[in-house]
Parts: sequence; C-alpha cells; structure tokens
Amino acid sequence: MQTQRSDEELAFGLALAAADHVGIRGFYHKRVEFGNVEAAFLHTVQPEKQRSLLDDARVVLKNAHDVGVAIVAEEDALYPESLRSLRDAPPYLFTLGDDALLERPAVAIVGTRSATPYGLRITRSLSSALARAGVVVVSGMARGIDAAAHEAALDAGGGTIAVLGTGVDVPYPKFNQPLHSRIAQGGLIVSELPCGTRAFPGSFPRRNRLIAALGRAVIVTEAPVKSGALITSSVALDIGRDVAVVPGNIDTPASAGSNELLLHGATPILNVAQALSLGGVTAPADTAAPSRNATELGDDAQLLWRALSASGPLSADALARAGGLEARRAGPALAALEIAGWVEIDHAGVVFAT
Repeated sequence: MQTQRSDEELAFGLALAAADHVGIRGFYHKRVEFGNVEAAFLHTVQPEKQRSLLDDARVVLKNAHDVGVAIVAEEDALYPESLRSLRDAPPYLFTLGDDALLERPAVAIVGTRSATPYGLRITRSLSSALARAGVVVVSGMARGIDAAAHEAALDAGGGTIAVLGTGVDVPYPKFNQPLHSRIAQGGLIVSELPCGTRAFPGSFPRRNRLIAALGRAVIVTEAPVKSGALITSSVALDIGRDVAVVPGNIDTPASAGSNELLLHGATPILNVAQALSLGGVTAPADTAAPSRNATELGDDAQLLWRALSASGPLSADALARAGGLEARRAGPALAALEIAGWVEIDHAGVVFAT
C-alpha cells in the first residue's frame, strides 16, 4: 500500500526532518506552527540551504521508488497508532514488503544474538504459535533470537515485521541476506532511515524503541545482562507496554539479564497460552502442535522417541541407552527422527523434542 502524499509534499517533509537543529520534536512543532511541512520548511531553513536539502530529499524519494520502498508519513492513515506513544515517533517510515501488516495486532520477540539451543527452541515455539493465531511477530533481524522469531513466523505462514537500524534495503548483518529477502517477500521490513543508510553508532538503540512500540507487548526469551533486548524492554515499560520474560537457567549467562527482569516485575512466560494472551488472542485449535503417530516411525525410532518423551533432553549416547539400543541401531533411528522433524540436535549433541 503506497502513500498517497505527493512526492513534492514528501520532499519538503523529508528536507525539513533532515535540516540542522530541527530534530523530531522540532519537526512536529514547526509543522503545527506553520500549518504544513512546505511552509514549515520555507520559514525554518535558511534560503541558501533550501535547494541543497530539497535536492537531497528528492534523491531519497527516487532511491526509495527505484527499489520498491514505500514512505509512510506520520499523518497517513497507515502510520501505526502504536508508534504515536513515543515522544520521538519518526515523522516518516520506510517500508519494504506488505505494509498492511502495520494494521494488525503485533507482539515483539527479542533476545540475545548468542542464543542457546533452549532460547532458540522456545523462541520458535512462541513465534510460531503467535503467527498461527494471526498475531504479527516483530523483531530486529539480528542473528540469534531475532532471526529465529522471524523464521518461525514465516514458516508458520504468519506475518512478521523486521525493524532495522539501517535502510530497509541494507541487510544487517550481511549474512542475513536470505532472511532479509524472505521477509521482504512474505513480511515487512521497516526503518526510519532512508534507503542505503548503513549502520552507525546509536542506530540500533533507536531501532529498539520502534520494536518496543510496534507491539502490544515485548517478550524477552533470552538476554544477558548487557543486551539490546533490555533497552527494548525498558522503552516498552516507559510507554506502557507489557514486558514478559521466558525464565532461563540461573547459571546461564545468556539468561542473566532476562531473569533479572523477572526480579523487577516482568511477567513470566510459562506456556504458549500466556504468550498468546499478550497478543490478545486465545489458542485456536490449529495452533496446537500437530498430533504425531508413533507408528509412522520404525521400531527403533519409536523406542528413542518414547525414551526422550519420558526423560526430556538427553545426549545422543544417553538417549540410546535410555532406549535400550546399541549405537549402530540408535544412529539411524535418531537420524530418522531428525529428518521427520520430531527432534533437534544442538551443537553439543543434546537431543530435544520439537
């Protein structure tokens, strides 16, 4: 959905926003004072600087049009009402993808880049359930928790919004180019920065405030003491959003920061239903995990599955012992479970039921 504002009006607005000593709050003050962005620009910016700023703004517009990026102004109906709770809501959003997702209920899922298998597994579970229930999953496309949240939402056939601290056409980190392309095609990428903008000091903390505001709530699945996810949760609390946390092991640094949020009153997430309630929905029948028929598996795979279901995560060797299988039989059986999508094996060789 493209904005219906004229390019000329957008050019004056972008130029005003980019002018020295104006800033976001100054932009809104000047627009109100003079009635519209064109008058505000002409009365605020020194005449000798006006042409240069307008030329730059027209380049911004052309670059956006050339790569299929829409520009949503704060005065547009499509502009998310939720962002207006920010004192420094961006005057313009650059969007790439399905911008109708901005009109749907959303929940943010954030966490550490250095996620543990536990954090990734829980993130995928919560994101998938929210997406299947019609809730848009918002995150920041960083590696680790963010990427897992986006991927799970898309895998579930739901909506996801990636908020970037770069231009929407600049994948960050670079190795997430495939994920960037996938979200642009099946979800939405949002930034307050013009196309082509690279990451700079401070761009990601500013990005985090948009993540916090876009969702009805923020879920932190795993975060160390120093984490951008904690900045996001702090902003969320400041603007009246719910903050919820998945409890983690007390001896795992990756969960130290998120566990501390629980100490200060964040809502614990103990099951999928609680996450869904934050999105304002209840679990419909099709959000439940699909039923599994163990008879579809071979005899040895059935033995391993029963052992894993009874014991919880185990190393591959321990699972083979629990299932009463020799290594030569356990290996193929475990591979069959993994191919069928019934289990995941982490980098340490621990087997988890999915």
